[in-house]
Amino acid sequence: MPAKILVVDDEAAIRRLLRNTLVRADYLVVEAEDAKNALHQAAAQQPSAILLDLGLPDRDGLSLIPLLRAKTDAVILVVSARDAVDEKVAALDLGADDFVGKPFDTEELLARLRVALRHHGRSVTTPQVVQRGDLSIDLDRRIVCRGSTEVHLTRKEHDVLALLTRHIGRIVTHERILSACWGGEEDPRIEYLRIVIRNLRQKLEAPAPVGSVIANELGVGYRLRTDA
Repeated sequence: MPAKILVVDDEAAIRRLLRNTLVRADYLVVEAEDAKNALHQAAAQQPSAILLDLGLPDRDGLSLIPLLRAKTDAVILVVSARDAVDEKVAALDLGADDFVGKPFDTEELLARLRVALRHHGRSVTTPQVVQRGDLSIDLDRRIVCRGSTEVHLTRKEHDVLALLTRHIGRIVTHERILSACWGGEEDPRIEYLRIVIRNLRQKLEAPAPVGSVIANELGVGYRLRTDA
C-alpha cells in the first residue's frame, strides 16, 4: 500500500502543489487547512507522515506538534516560511523529524520525506550495524571501520556518532546532542561539540571532502548524511 501523507497548510495553492507532487510520487494524500482539522485527520487517518505548516489560522504550528505526537507516531516534516534558526530548533525539539523552508524545491522535499519514512520504518528495530558507503558503524560493539581499517574514536566521539547514526538523515539539534552526550557533566558547551565534530570529520572523511559525512545545519545542529 502507498504511504498516506497528511498535508496541513492554510493556503489552498500550497496544498494543491504538495498534493500534485505527492500523488506523482505515488503517495496517498489527505489534507487539512487548520489545526483542528489536522488533529482530526491525524487520529482518523493515521498517516505515515505529516507535512506541517507553522502559520495556521487557529493555532500556532509549533504548539500543534506535541498534540499530533500524542495522536500518531507519523513522521512530522515541517514545511514553513518561518525558517529562522530558533523556529527550526523549537520544531525539532518539540518532536518534528525535519524542517524544509518555503519556498522549497519539490525534489528536495520528496527526498527528505523518503529519508524520514525509511528511518521511521527502522525505528522499532534499529540495525546495530549501519553501512554508509565504505563506512561501517557497529552501534552495539562501538566499532567503526572505513573499509577494512578500524577507526579509533574517543568515548565522546563514539557517543556523538552513535546519536547521529540512530537519527541518520535527520537533523539532531545542538541542545539534544549536548544533553545526551554531556548531560551529566558540568558546563557542557557548544565549543566542545564543535571540536568533537571536527575530529570525527577528520577521522571518517579523509580523503573525502570535509562535510561529506556529517552535514552542518547552520545554527541548528548536525545530520549524518545518507548518501554514500
